[in-house]
Amino acid sequence: MTHTICLITLNVPVTLEEAMVDCLLAFENAQGFSSFIINAHDRHHQGWSREEQVTGRQRKLCFQLYVDRDSVSALLERIKIEFVGTGIHYWLVPVLEHGEL
Repeated sequence: MTHTICLITLNVPVTLEEAMVDCLLAFENAQGFSSFIINAHDRHHQGWSREEQVTGRQRKLCFQLYVDRDSVSALLERIKIEFVGTGIHYWLVPVLEHGEL
């Protein structure tokens, strides 16, 4: 079975919200996206505030978007160029099925 649609998840610092929204809206091959606030947990606390270190979590924004497999490289390259060194974490998974109920 070949999966032609992928789901990209991006965990983004909250200070980059508008820039990431603009970037994703400008990407023609994205099939829409969702964003929501998350608490990120990590053993490495470099760059975390004292409060974040004490609570063990850092506020971030999570963006999720469907992308055709053929467009993934172009999107990731664009994000890597525009957001170099910003600490964005991402992962990519195949979408087995999606639809509207």
